[in-house]
Amino acid sequence: MTLGEFNKQKAKLPDGPGVYFFLGPPKRGGGGSGSKKELLYIGKATSLKSRVRSYFGGDLHQTRGPLLVEMLAQAKKLEWQECDSVLEALILEANLIHARQPRYNTLLKDDKSFNYVVITKEDFPRVLLVRGRELSQDFSAPLHIFGPFPHGAQLKEALKIVRKIFPYRDTCTPAPEAIKLGKKPRPCFNSHIGLCPGVCSGAISKTEYRKIVRRIALLFSGKKKELMKGLERDMKRAAKEEKFEEAARLRGQVFALGHIQDVSLIKDEYRSPWTPLGKGSMRIEAYDVAHLQGSAAVGVMTVVEDTTAQKNEYRTFHIRSAKAGDDAGALREILLRRFGHDEWPYPRLIVVDGAAAQMNTAGKVLEGLGVAIPIVGVVKDEKHRPREIRGLKKEMSERDILLANAEAHRFAIGRHRKILRARAH
Repeated sequence: MTLGEFNKQKAKLPDGPGVYFFLGPPKRGGGGSGSKKELLYIGKATSLKSRVRSYFGGDLHQTRGPLLVEMLAQAKKLEWQECDSVLEALILEANLIHARQPRYNTLLKDDKSFNYVVITKEDFPRVLLVRGRELSQDFSAPLHIFGPFPHGAQLKEALKIVRKIFPYRDTCTPAPEAIKLGKKPRPCFNSHIGLCPGVCSGAISKTEYRKIVRRIALLFSGKKKELMKGLERDMKRAAKEEKFEEAARLRGQVFALGHIQDVSLIKDEYRSPWTPLGKGSMRIEAYDVAHLQGSAAVGVMTVVEDTTAQKNEYRTFHIRSAKAGDDAGALREILLRRFGHDEWPYPRLIVVDGAAAQMNTAGKVLEGLGVAIPIVGVVKDEKHRPREIRGLKKEMSERDILLANAEAHRFAIGRHRKILRARAH
């Protein structure tokens, strides 16, 4: 699909959540001109307009890799399906990938690297997030398996929201099992905070818990309408039987499902990426490049979230295309490759090491991708000490910015030295 062909359709694309489809020519032997076009690729979007636009920014090879460049060259048509929420888009994408198995979704990720939601086959089933490689090892006969889900980080966030609506068991020991083991049933931590319905303490029967599990299964099956009708029917029945507490709980679940975007679902990465401190999780990503006179260049990303360095989320980028000594070009390459990973949570703030040149480079990359995230630059003195923060606003935490920047510098130097030591041997 060419940029010109896309431009004819982009005005129709909604600025809301949904799933998009790239279609190619009919498969060979498909029966002539009336044959259906081959489904090449399925993707999910917080904003269909912004997401699809990112495929036509001129940097697809670096942001997505050669397979999606190949896919786009074969694509002849773009279609999409709107959803009421990001959660529903996430579920619809997984169900469609499972049912249709588009060629490029299959090629882009080995099945073992996908994520699945597993509901175990037990008296009190657990709801678990499982990697593909673990399915055959530990779950020979689950009650339900939903997936594959390409976006692991967003699936974790989705499960948090689902659990607030429909509390479920994940690791605690059910009361009947505890009694058999000679232990006194005790409420788990999740039970105290309302995320477990009391399986561990005996506060809920097997029959009532199974109703919750069926509702979760309907949601992940993409049967939201059926789920809503069932909840409303049960709510009316409970009210008629004067079970007002149960009726109120069911009414709350109906409302939550009807207003999923209002229940802090998944970060809206494209339309409102900036959340000031105190109004939600504050993820800061800092970037730096280290090299020796242009050689052994390595770029890094470090993460500070809610004032704490998240070292398990640090990433290294070996510079491939930028010329030796071109720090701005290296930063551009790093950002393009980073934002090719939509399974990683998007930051609320980006920190670069430098002033106008680095900030302008980062700004152009984000603009080309259709992503709006604030950027600040940390300017250093001749002894590499922070002298100024360009782009700083009063709602931003100077301390966290400097922490992220210092971690990026430390991590980049460490990775660079490791490369030099390896080459010396």
